[in-house]
Amino acid sequence: MSEHDSDVSGPDLSEGVAVESIPEGGMLLGHVGDEPVLLSRFGPEVFAIGGKCTHYGGPLGEGIVVGNTVRCPWHHACFDLRTGEATCAPALNPVPRREIVREGALVKVGGEISPADGATPVRQRQAGDPRSIVIAGAGAAGNAAAEMLRREGYSGTITMIGRDESVPYDRPNLSKDYLAGDAPEEWIPLRPAEFYAEHSIDLIRGMTVSQIDVAGRHVRLDDGSIRSFDRLLLATGADPVKLPIPGAELKHVHYLRTLADSRAIIAAAEDAKRAVVIGASFIGLEVAASLRARGLAVDVVAPEKVPLERVLGADLGSFVQRTHENEGVQFHLGRTSKSIDESHVMLDDGALLPADIVVIGVGVRPAISLAEEAGLAIDKGVVVNEFLETSIPGIFAAGDIARYPDPRSGESVRIEHWVVAERQGQTAARNMLGAREKFTRVPFFWSNHYSTSISYVGHAERWDEVLVSGNIDEGDSMVGYRLGGKILAVATTGRQQESLEAEAAMERFDWEALERFFASREGVS
Repeated sequence: MSEHDSDVSGPDLSEGVAVESIPEGGMLLGHVGDEPVLLSRFGPEVFAIGGKCTHYGGPLGEGIVVGNTVRCPWHHACFDLRTGEATCAPALNPVPRREIVREGALVKVGGEISPADGATPVRQRQAGDPRSIVIAGAGAAGNAAAEMLRREGYSGTITMIGRDESVPYDRPNLSKDYLAGDAPEEWIPLRPAEFYAEHSIDLIRGMTVSQIDVAGRHVRLDDGSIRSFDRLLLATGADPVKLPIPGAELKHVHYLRTLADSRAIIAAAEDAKRAVVIGASFIGLEVAASLRARGLAVDVVAPEKVPLERVLGADLGSFVQRTHENEGVQFHLGRTSKSIDESHVMLDDGALLPADIVVIGVGVRPAISLAEEAGLAIDKGVVVNEFLETSIPGIFAAGDIARYPDPRSGESVRIEHWVVAERQGQTAARNMLGAREKFTRVPFFWSNHYSTSISYVGHAERWDEVLVSGNIDEGDSMVGYRLGGKILAVATTGRQQESLEAEAAMERFDWEALERFFASREGVS
């Protein structure tokens, strides 16, 4: 599931390299056989780990080192250079460690070390540890939390309840490679079903939590059964906004949120020639690209003048539009859909667009009714503190529903990104075990449009100035969104390392470094 194959390069580390050639606090890329390997050095100690990201196979040697971690250039997964552990989503699996052989001033890399040799020590039960944890939701946040609980050595009961009949799956791929036909279905599950049994995670599928009894510390499921909890994580995600127009309920009209939705669109596309996508959201445009890859003619209808302008600004949004137009997509901007019949979509100006299949992507709403009925504080999402704990102690929230204090903007935000949800799930898991770890991760998402990938770090709901470095039209650019003299977000195309560097500066709250970062690039406007 990689964007391109990682070429083996650098020295043959099985033959050995001089210790001095390994930068202190940095990394040296080499290989053992056909496998890329990273060498790192911290004082007298030398470590070797695999050089291929376990998320989508990205080349870690093209990433950057931050502290004792290496960051993947593709989707910003983090790995410990000493142990290979995946310290930050979206990667869930470690990269392999390798044996180090010292021969004087020479370092040779040997075979892989069993993961057990570098595993986190078993956590000893502590006073106040929860006996049982219930996770309502089996998406990005819920699955990441369940896995992190076991990685932290938690040995109590974990119950994860998900509405899908499937095991937790890679949701971003539903509108990207999988929908385009470039990724087989066996790549979509995050874990096989056996994983959950092996890790004593009680995964209840095809079910939702219908009620929370706060005083009784239990939840009721759709079937009337009850699960008790000492800690509860709400990770119920979001639901697609339904378009209230005539014909929106017809069989050839689809929304995309679940694996079943993506399967249905794929099946419908087999006999279709023309598609209309209503909504120029990231999901809508990724669907448009995927359907074009399947050979369908595609029209996109949206009320805005420039696609994605609210998130990316006019220049980058226009570039995305041109990218799609170059692939044959027809845009109908400044227009809305009035009605749908069996073969057409009617626009508000009376125009008729032929449609064998219609996909609606006009946004999502957080699924907060369960939390609201339980009496939790609500503000266009479930209000949580810096530890992701809700207004009721012992109940946490993560992912699309969580409105949390953003330490960079100073505002309360709710972010609908897959990686943010996973990272919040991981932090919430540690906090349910008493860690008291503030959630300060920099938001990140990526979006693919044919051969163009956009990486976005930070969060800017508004800005008063846009900085542009490079050439947007050539897909080689860095765009900064500044508010009140502070760069709150950076979007890049074709500049993966710069995206990582911007993220690292934001992690440090180093706004001056971000300013210097842009000032040092030629052609900033």
